[in-house]
Amino acid sequence: MNILYSLTDIQFNVLIASILGDGEITKIYKNSRRKNHSYREHYGVAQEDYRKWKISFFEEILYLTPRSCSVRSPSLPLFTTLYLHFYTEKGTKQIPLPLLKSCNLPHFPAILFMDDGSLSISHRINHQKKLIYLTPHIYLYLQCYSLEELTVLKQHFKETFGVIFHLSARNDGQGFILKTTSVKETYQFLDIISPVTTTCDSMYYKTSWEYRFSEEKKKWQSRLPEYHLIASSSERSKPYSEAVITRLIELKERRWTTQKIADELQRSYWSVTAKWSDINKSQ
Repeated sequence: MNILYSLTDIQFNVLIASILGDGEITKIYKNSRRKNHSYREHYGVAQEDYRKWKISFFEEILYLTPRSCSVRSPSLPLFTTLYLHFYTEKGTKQIPLPLLKSCNLPHFPAILFMDDGSLSISHRINHQKKLIYLTPHIYLYLQCYSLEELTVLKQHFKETFGVIFHLSARNDGQGFILKTTSVKETYQFLDIISPVTTTCDSMYYKTSWEYRFSEEKKKWQSRLPEYHLIASSSERSKPYSEAVITRLIELKERRWTTQKIADELQRSYWSVTAKWSDINKSQ
């Protein structure tokens, strides 16, 4: 077990999430010259920048092989030790439940989400008012793990990160995935992982609501140019980042109207009004 903690805390969180997600530990096969297991992770060409970003945490452990579109490692005692935690005697992948308590940095949910998750957006159109409501949800496609394991992982997210995921039935794998069911939970999750994901711009389509909203706006403007796009949510629940607060103040100083600022920041009129009141009270 001690060999695992030769990793830094960040490396530990990134690696555990990676093996849970897209990664795998390759065994020592019969007649192999290797003494230890190794790591392997396949990816699509479009995600090469993300994999480069990920291996930057492991300059002496992981490397990229672009021709085979994979991340690999040398044979190391580290992966021989980890294999016993991630695989059953039959070779079936499992969640290493005893290791979860040390997966307490935002890097853990960030990597797991970027590997095996999606930011799914549903829409509802009010043609009478010419409004399009967008509702974002987080999905973690971990159906290769059992219901019991996902239940423990769900509890870990709640206790460690304060994010509530819900089990959702599927027809593939072992029958269940994890997802957020409210916009508040979705924003909360994205806010928690943002200190990590802001440094990986190639994955903004998953991790940045501001980026995705902007892209959705372009898409819907080409389809229904006279319609107005709104993030369907309790806007007061959506956290205001420091960058958004700074932008709000800047626009107020430029004498923008509250409604124009709300449109710019993708908030409701009343959300901006309430936030501006909070800012004035704190000054």
